[in-house]
Amino acid sequence: MDETKIRCVLISDFNLDIFSGYLGNDEGIPVVDTTVAPYGQVIPLLMQSDAEYWKGCFDSTVIWTRPDAAIKSFNDLLACKNPSIKEILEEVDQFASLISNSCDKVQTVFIPIWTLPPYFRGLGMLDMKKDIGIANTLMQMNLRLAEKLDHCSNVFLLDVQRWITAAGKYAHNPRLWYRGKIAFGNDVYKEAVKDIKSALRGIQGHSKKIIILDLDNTLWGGVVGDLGWENIVLGGHDPIGEAYADFQLTLKSLTNRGVLLGIVSKNEEAIALEAINNHPEMVLKLKDFAGWKINWQDKAQNIVDLVSDLNLGLQSAVFIDDNPVEQARVRDTLSEVLVPEWPDDSMLYVSRLLGLRCFDTPSISKEDIERTRMYANEQHRNELKKSLSSLDDWLMSLEIKIKIEELNEVNLQRTAQLLNKTNQMNLTTRRMTEKELVDWAKADDHKFWIFRVSDKFGDSGLTGIISLEVKDNECRIVDFILSCRVIGRKVEETMLVMSIQYARSLGLKNIKAEYIPTPKNKPCLDFCKKSGFQLNENGSSFTWDLTKEYDLPHQIEVIQREN
Repeated sequence: MDETKIRCVLISDFNLDIFSGYLGNDEGIPVVDTTVAPYGQVIPLLMQSDAEYWKGCFDSTVIWTRPDAAIKSFNDLLACKNPSIKEILEEVDQFASLISNSCDKVQTVFIPIWTLPPYFRGLGMLDMKKDIGIANTLMQMNLRLAEKLDHCSNVFLLDVQRWITAAGKYAHNPRLWYRGKIAFGNDVYKEAVKDIKSALRGIQGHSKKIIILDLDNTLWGGVVGDLGWENIVLGGHDPIGEAYADFQLTLKSLTNRGVLLGIVSKNEEAIALEAINNHPEMVLKLKDFAGWKINWQDKAQNIVDLVSDLNLGLQSAVFIDDNPVEQARVRDTLSEVLVPEWPDDSMLYVSRLLGLRCFDTPSISKEDIERTRMYANEQHRNELKKSLSSLDDWLMSLEIKIKIEELNEVNLQRTAQLLNKTNQMNLTTRRMTEKELVDWAKADDHKFWIFRVSDKFGDSGLTGIISLEVKDNECRIVDFILSCRVIGRKVEETMLVMSIQYARSLGLKNIKAEYIPTPKNKPCLDFCKKSGFQLNENGSSFTWDLTKEYDLPHQIEVIQREN
């Protein structure tokens, strides 16, 4: 998938020209090049694998239907003909099957869920009754659709009802339907564009990974250095204190889905940490933060230092501060950092945070859930590093173990996530869906390994990928990917050793790596240059003569290798 431009085909049973215009003209990344299929041809297009619109090499599709048009028996229900719920759900299953059979034609499929106009009251007080209520039936239809498409990892159902709620009275206009078969008002389409663009950024690995927070009047009310930690406004029966506590609860929920938290605050560190450790209403504890810079230095520089310490890029960060001057300083200095306008009223903090469209990801893995713990372990590693005299002593003391696996059902989701989200240590920045990944890995001339890294401080999880292609008596490294969490611990060299040993076992003469530059993967180029591989004349490919040994780093223990 081209990360700068996405080609998207829009398939619907109503007129999507206006939506296409909003989606195609939105300036946010990625740019979306839209093609609109003739409306009313949903089923024929899904059934015909050789249809014209599947030959355009589209990256994504939006399949947007009305429930009464897509499901005939539901239309009968609207007409009070009383079809059974069993009949309706069987028809939903058939529709889901058509989508499932078509999902391999593009990399990403978006399905806006079924809704009815808000002026449609159905059976009134009976509308949520099981088996007869229209609203009840529609909910079951959407849940059934989600259930039947759950196995399609590249299919995502989107909540149209939220778009309708945001649009309010402008969500529907019957005149638009009769004059142009336009099912929704413009404000619904604008909300849809925001969600779809956010989803595409998440799929490309551009979701934000860390929220960097100020403290005073951001995590709590008041200035702790003036008031003392006992007197800051937080929790209790005070509406403002309750708002700050709820804001912390919301931040805590984001850490449970893999978003990191950090602190950059102008304060005396001892006083600030005392408030975090001792205040009884603090929801967030010190262990919930991946790192902090609490001092009187420039916040922009502190942000740079913090993300560098965590091996993250500035593009991964969101900065939240109540002070407009600090917001402007960071926004003007660090353009890659997202600095949202922040409300003056702390009672609006939660709604503002939840309204940010920058944390979307196509999946949530075990590694995501445990990410904060992993970064806490990283702090212990860094403390140990400072106490030892050499890098070799530090690496030896870590007791690093690497487990090598082949692709399987258990590790597929996390592997696809790592492939599609890693930007820095990534040789080619190739992106694939789970299905494409499986198909590629099982080819006879391909080899695909994943690497799990652990040490005495804990398990860093699935952090590395290497894939090989053997062609014309030469072995080529196609993917070389490593999470920033374990860069610089000889894991990279171990991955090369395994590749070289495999290529040598096939009797080949050399192994080659082709580097494809992106704005963010220079760390991979830097490693290639110091790896010992010979840099070729074109400056972007590296070769190793397989008659030469490439020793396994003595600090590493490979505890298992599955062939």
